[in-house]
Amino acid sequence: MNIHEYQAKGLLRAFGVAVPEGQLATTPEEAEQAAKALGTSVVVVKAQVHAGGRGKAGGVKVVKSPADAKKAASDILGMTLHTPQTPPEGKLVRKVYVEAGSDIADELYLAILFDRSAEEFAIVASTEGGMEIEEVAAETPEKILTVHVEPNVGLQEYQVRKLGFGLGLSNDGVRKLLPFVRGLFDLYIAKDCSQVEINPLVVTEQGELLALDGKINFDDNALYRHPDIAELRDRDEEDERERAANEIDLAYVGLDGNIGCMVNGAGLAMATLDMIHYCGGTPANFLDAGGGADTEKVKQAFKLILCDENVEAILVNIFGGIVRCDLIAEGVVAAAADLGIRVPLVVRLQGTMAEEGRKILAESGLDITPAETLQEAGELAVAAAKGGAA
Repeated sequence: MNIHEYQAKGLLRAFGVAVPEGQLATTPEEAEQAAKALGTSVVVVKAQVHAGGRGKAGGVKVVKSPADAKKAASDILGMTLHTPQTPPEGKLVRKVYVEAGSDIADELYLAILFDRSAEEFAIVASTEGGMEIEEVAAETPEKILTVHVEPNVGLQEYQVRKLGFGLGLSNDGVRKLLPFVRGLFDLYIAKDCSQVEINPLVVTEQGELLALDGKINFDDNALYRHPDIAELRDRDEEDERERAANEIDLAYVGLDGNIGCMVNGAGLAMATLDMIHYCGGTPANFLDAGGGADTEKVKQAFKLILCDENVEAILVNIFGGIVRCDLIAEGVVAAAADLGIRVPLVVRLQGTMAEEGRKILAESGLDITPAETLQEAGELAVAAAKGGAA
């Protein structure tokens, strides 16, 4: 789960991490009043959407008066923001954050996440704050500093000092970095975050450290332990299909291709997407129906897939371990009949009751193309999406 910058800064402040003062506004008039209340000579008006790159897209404006803050908010509110991190249709801006300006001497990058390959927490830092960290990693990887934290030991002061000196901070700056990183790490652990990112972390002209921006992601599976965090969810920022999938216990992520996918198991789903790419196609979604898929869930999965107007073929790839292939087949037949599926449908069934499932599909009278292997399924689906034969 993601949250807005203003919500992230509220959490950062609660854990002792220094952030600039700011207020949320949903109208130009509220933005003007917020600028007056802040009482600083410079304020920044920021679009609040779940996406980075807002500044380059016109979603962040620096102004020098409450009247200018009102004008900036009027320009930003209601705009559709397009950044590399938004979907193709962009994100509608419904609110802005009016924040006190800062005297910036330097911009750094700092993030905490979990490194699955190392099975440890990773604190990632860079002197290239304000830039996309992916660009820095690709073009100047030597500017990425990483310190791993063993979960059973926890964060140690020498690790923060190592980062601080690696970032070129003075002795006083390193001293101030210690409580800053400690606050971030405590927040990360206490709230079951999957990522805490500060970009940029600024050093002010006065030598203070401030989180000028904040991005926090949470582990959805841990939200039951944090009702206060769950309340921060902004459903207007979520993909309607992903939200609908979550409500019926389906894992769905919309992509930009034209081959809809319904698979059981996250690993098999990823392999299916890879195979579609290998065969020259592009998947329209990731959809994991899970091990408990039944007829109704299959039908709901098809509804989600068909909500995407770009879908020109559907690939169903099921391995029957816990789930029975005959039940999946019944669901496919019911969905195809009830929903009137008008795009080519390729189905691969393997595992428990697979023969019975294939028989159900063959006897359904529906235009369903069977596949035996994963590669055959991928080739057939790609050919169907292109309107030709494999």
